[in-house]
Amino acid sequence: MIQKIIFTLLLFGISYSYSNTPSVLFENANALYKRAEYQKAASTYEEILKTGVASSELYFNLGNAYYKLNQIPFAILYYERALLLAPSDEDIQTNLEMAKLKTVDKIEQLPQLAIFTWIESLTNFMSSNLWALTSIILFGLTLLFISIFLYSKVLHIRKMSFWLSVFVLIGFITSIYFSQKQKIKIESHGFAILVSPSITVKSSPNENGTDLFVIHEGTKVSILSKSDTWVEIKLSDGKVGWLQEKDMIII
Repeated sequence: MIQKIIFTLLLFGISYSYSNTPSVLFENANALYKRAEYQKAASTYEEILKTGVASSELYFNLGNAYYKLNQIPFAILYYERALLLAPSDEDIQTNLEMAKLKTVDKIEQLPQLAIFTWIESLTNFMSSNLWALTSIILFGLTLLFISIFLYSKVLHIRKMSFWLSVFVLIGFITSIYFSQKQKIKIESHGFAILVSPSITVKSSPNENGTDLFVIHEGTKVSILSKSDTWVEIKLSDGKVGWLQEKDMIII
């Protein structure tokens, strides 16, 4: 009898453990979303995140659930997190822009030199991992062309392999740079989304500071520095000020 009870408990434990794996939870959350049970879907996606698992698809689906719940700041937060992992994903970009249309603040971005815009666009063409994989492939090709150059006895093949090795080496260095740039963007935690409905930005990190301007939930800010519970932020239009850390969630 005792053995049966122990076996039943073990079986239940195994079954419970299996039913709570991230992949099963993800399927359950997707099913809840399809049934329009958005709050339950969001809670299940959040449960997966607590296990330490994260992916662009998970963040994207969670953003969609919050969008359906009309919790726009959190929708934007998770779309932004998804975009960090999949910067060229058009579905994420589209949904993020749709969510931004529902925010109060419409902040214009400071103009950038065309070269910097082009570099940023090229960097976002692939994720950090894909750029790293590209660099490995290009490094292998560089070694191949160098080997051909060293061991071939045909003059025109030696010339061609030399220049090919130079161009591929440049591509290798460039892809390493883009991979590191994307990695730093993910790990720096240099941006945040405001989650308080309305925030008065101060001139200094205390309540006695001068009121500078008011911003609202869903706005993305750049983090410049911290002082106790206060954070110095910068808007995309160049405005700078201080607000409390509790008013934001770091991307």
